Amino acid sequence: MYVANGTQGKLTCTFKSANTTSMLTTVSWSFQPEGTDTSMSFFHYSQGREYIGNYPPFKDRISWAGDLDKKDASISIENMQFMHNGTYICDVKNPPDIVAQPGHIRLYVVEKAVLPVFPVWAVVGTVTAVVVGLCLLTSVVLAILYRRRSSKRDYTGCSTSESVSPVKQAPRKSPSDTEGLVKSLPSGSHQGPVIYAQLDHSGGPHSDKVNKSESVVYADIRKN
Repeated sequence: MYVANGTQGKLTCTFKSANTTSMLTTVSWSFQPEGTDTSMSFFHYSQGREYIGNYPPFKDRISWAGDLDKKDASISIENMQFMHNGTYICDVKNPPDIVAQPGHIRLYVVEKAVLPVFPVWAVVGTVTAVVVGLCLLTSVVLAILYRRRSSKRDYTGCSTSESVSPVKQAPRKSPSDTEGLVKSLPSGSHQGPVIYAQLDHSGGPHSDKVNKSESVVYADIRKN
């Protein structure tokens, strides 16, 4: 952890125990200066009382900041200086649970200008806001694309090729077809006389053109 020079630093220490705390629960704090292998005990808490040692770096600087009922054994150090750089060790005993691994805190005292300008929570909040904004923008774009595709599928008009396609006309019936229709009348009806005529398409009495004639039905009289 980092603490600005001349400010208060809180050393947080929490512990776990299957037993409830009691007057027998004890807390011991020790300090291992930076660059050394030895540690020195400077604070002890037992039966609701604080015991502060005569270790000069912490004289008149230590105060209890924990709550054993909440499994909290934290302390505070006032007016921290560069000499407080090092490792802090928290050891809690809660009989009959006395086998526990002590906690270690690596602390650095730095100049105020060296501390980050933005706190961690501000950075996390900014990153979260950016991620949420990107997700919303992506959702809007996908929704617009989906609506456009759906509108194209729902269109029922004809295409250009369909609108200009020619209309097929019914074939013209030949004279033989006309005669077939006349002959295919039902046998139960009384058919009157049928008048036929021959049409001459020649150019004249002395023309060399081939004469073409076709039978035309002029009248079809039926009696029911």
